Amino acid sequence: MWVAKCANERPFMTQLVYPPERTLGTVTLVLGSLVWLGLLIGTMGMALVALVVGVLIYLFLQSALVAHIRGNAVELSETQFADLHAQFVACCEKLHLEERPHAYVLNGNGGLSAFAAKFLKAEFVVLLSDVVDAMDKHPDGVRFYIGRQLGQLRAKHFRTQLLRWPVLWLPLLGAAYSRARETTSDRYGLACCASPEGAVRALAALSVGAQRWAQLDVAKYVRQIKHTAGFWMSFHELTAGRPWLSKRAARLMHPDARMPQRNMLAYVVAAFIPYAGRLGGGFGFLIVVYIMGVLAATALPAYRDHVGKTQVSATMFASQGTREALAGYYQTHKRVPQSLSSLGLPSRLPDGSALSLDAEKMVLTVSTRQGELVFVPRVDAQGRVSWSCSGGQNMRLAVLPAACQR
Repeated sequence: MWVAKCANERPFMTQLVYPPERTLGTVTLVLGSLVWLGLLIGTMGMALVALVVGVLIYLFLQSALVAHIRGNAVELSETQFADLHAQFVACCEKLHLEERPHAYVLNGNGGLSAFAAKFLKAEFVVLLSDVVDAMDKHPDGVRFYIGRQLGQLRAKHFRTQLLRWPVLWLPLLGAAYSRARETTSDRYGLACCASPEGAVRALAALSVGAQRWAQLDVAKYVRQIKHTAGFWMSFHELTAGRPWLSKRAARLMHPDARMPQRNMLAYVVAAFIPYAGRLGGGFGFLIVVYIMGVLAATALPAYRDHVGKTQVSATMFASQGTREALAGYYQTHKRVPQSLSSLGLPSRLPDGSALSLDAEKMVLTVSTRQGELVFVPRVDAQGRVSWSCSGGQNMRLAVLPAACQR
C-alpha cells in the first residue's frame, strides 16, 4: 500500500476536471446546503449538533487510519526503494506540486485498489502494494494510480463532502456525481502517464489481474463499450458510483470519445432507486447513517413541536372572536350567557377545534388536536373583561404559545 501525504497546494490544472463534475458538483453543493439550512431552521439549530457530532466521529475514524499509516509504514526516499520513490516524484512534478509529498509503503494484502484521504490539513494518497507489484514492469502504471489519488486531492473531493451528503442518496444524481469524480481522477492519472495506452493497461489490471494486463488488446477492449447501451447495462451503471471500466478505458484513449446512448427506460427505473453507494468514500456512509439517526432522535421531535406550536397559536388567534363576543355580552348584561349557541356563536372553529363554555364562570375551553386551551376571564373594577390562557388536558408545554406560559 503506497501512501503520500500531500502538503498544502494551490488550485491548478483545473482543465483536468471532467466538465460534468463541475455541473453536478455545483448542483449537489447547492441542494445539500439548502437541505442543511432547512434542517437548521426547522429544528431551531438542533441539526447543528448532529452535524458537529458527525464531523467529530469522522475525524476520529480518520485519525485511526492516519495512526495506522504513520505507525506501520516505511517512508520512501532516494535511498529507501529509490526506484519507486523516483516514479512518485515524477508524477508529483507532472502535476506541478509545489512541495514534494511524503511517500510511504504498506502491505496491500492482495487488493488491487487505491484511495485518498484527508485528515485536518494533511492529505494522503494510499495505493495498495499489490498494484505496485503488478505494475513492476510497467512504470507508467504506478504513476497512473498515484496520479488518480493525487487528482482526488487536487479536485478537492473531500473539502465540501459534508455539505453534499444530505442529497447524495438521491436517485441518479448521487451516482452521476460519483461517476464524474471517478472520470476526473482517471484524467489526473493519465496526466502522469507517458501515453494513453499506458494508462489503459494500468487500468486493465482491475479487469484481468496482475499478469494479463500486459497482453490486453487495447483497441478491442475499448470497442466493448458497444455492449453498454442495453437496458440492464444502462440501469446498473446509472445506479453505480463508477462507470464501466471499458468506458473509462475509452475516455483515457480519447478524452472526447462519444459513449453509446443509454437505454431511456433504464433512466425511468433508476429514478426510483436511491443511491446508497460511495457517499464520500471510506467511512462516509456510516457517518451519514449516524447523522440521520441523530436527526431522527432530536431534530424530528423538535420539528414536530414547532409545527404543533404553530397550530395551537393559529387556533388561539381563531378563537379570539368568540372571546370578544363573550366579553361584550358580559359587559352589557352583567351575566354569563347560557351557551355559545345563545349568542349565535359556532361550537367549532374552521380547523375543527371544539369550543365549550362553562356557563357559571364563563371559562372557554378550546379542544385542539394538540390538547386543550383554557381561557379564564378576569373582570376589572370598570367591568372590563380580559382573558388569561393556560394549557388544559393533554396540552404539552412544548407546544403551548408563550402567551399561555406566563
